[in-house]
Amino acid sequence: MKRKFWNWVRNEGEKRVLLLDGEISDETWWGDEVTPQMFRSELNAAEGDIDLWINSPGGDCYAAAQIYNMLMEYKGNVNVKIDGIAASAASVVAMAGSTVEISPLGMLMIHNPMTVSIGDTHEMERTITFLAEIKESIINAYEIKTGLSRAKISRLMDA
Repeated sequence: MKRKFWNWVRNEGEKRVLLLDGEISDETWWGDEVTPQMFRSELNAAEGDIDLWINSPGGDCYAAAQIYNMLMEYKGNVNVKIDGIAASAASVVAMAGSTVEISPLGMLMIHNPMTVSIGDTHEMERTITFLAEIKESIINAYEIKTGLSRAKISRLMDA
C-alpha cells in the first residue's frame, strides 16, 4: 500500500485526532487502494469531534475538494490546527474546520490554481476557462469561512 497523506492518531473516545501530513496526491488518491472511499470510511468509522492537524504543501485540488466536502458533512466538530503549513489545496481543506487555529509559526498559503497544458490556441483558451472555473470553486470555500468578498479573495490569490 502506498503511503496515505492522512493518519488517525486517535480514532476513538471523546476526541479523535487526524493528521494531514504531506502532499495531497492524486497519484495515491485515484490510482490505487488509497481512495476517497477509504478516507470516507475511516472518517465515518467513529463519532466525536476531530482535531485535524495540518502540515501540508497542498497537492491535487480535486482530492482536496472531496476531503473538504467530507469534513463539512461530518456530524461532529472538526477543529483545524495548522502547526506547519497549509498551502495550496491544503488551505482549502483547512476551510472545512468548525474552528481554524494556526501556530504563531504556522503558515497558510493561497494562490491561483495551476496546471500544465499543451496544444493549440483553442486548447490554451479551454485551459484558461478551466482554471478560471476552478478558481471560482476554490473561492467558495474561502468566502464561506472568512466572509471576505469574492473580489478581495481573488486579489489575495492573484498576489
